[in-house]
Amino acid sequence: MGKIIAGINMTLDGFCDHTYGIADDELHQHYSELLRSSGTILYGRITYQLMEYWPPIVKNPTGNQAIDEFAVIMDSTPKIVFSRTLEKVDWESARIATRSLEEEILALKQQSDNDILVGSPSLIAAATELNLVDQYQLCVHPVIAGKGLPLFKNIGDLRFLKLIKTKTFGSGAIVLYYEPTKSAARIVQ
Repeated sequence: MGKIIAGINMTLDGFCDHTYGIADDELHQHYSELLRSSGTILYGRITYQLMEYWPPIVKNPTGNQAIDEFAVIMDSTPKIVFSRTLEKVDWESARIATRSLEEEILALKQQSDNDILVGSPSLIAAATELNLVDQYQLCVHPVIAGKGLPLFKNIGDLRFLKLIKTKTFGSGAIVLYYEPTKSAARIVQ
């Protein structure tokens, strides 16, 4: 059975916004490798709509090998979109979720041995709350944003993670690979 991997880019001060990251060739190559090893990626509506940037690059390549390769892999990777407002998706490799996040993840785990990626802040937080995440891959960029969307907004319980690996990029970004270890009781204030 594949792992549920929560993967996202974030700033040093903990905010998720793809425009704050350093999207160089090395980062695109890293995410191309991650997508190749996965069977499906789960997105919320906002992240899905941001990722619609890639299909036009498949049709009109940029000439940058890392970006063009990422676009092709992203285009072909199956995507499930969780949205209360979207009625349809235009991307051939995408579909709108018909079940809850928990039901979709459990069904996907039964159907394939490939990893399942969770790539939206809200879905990562929801999957964390449901204790479904097997591994976190947090790519921290050397940027202080000062504002934005925090990754673990609305997490109700204290979570302990074990650092299992790191990967450092020339840009100064670093991927921190964590696995959950145990949950502590809710801290009452």
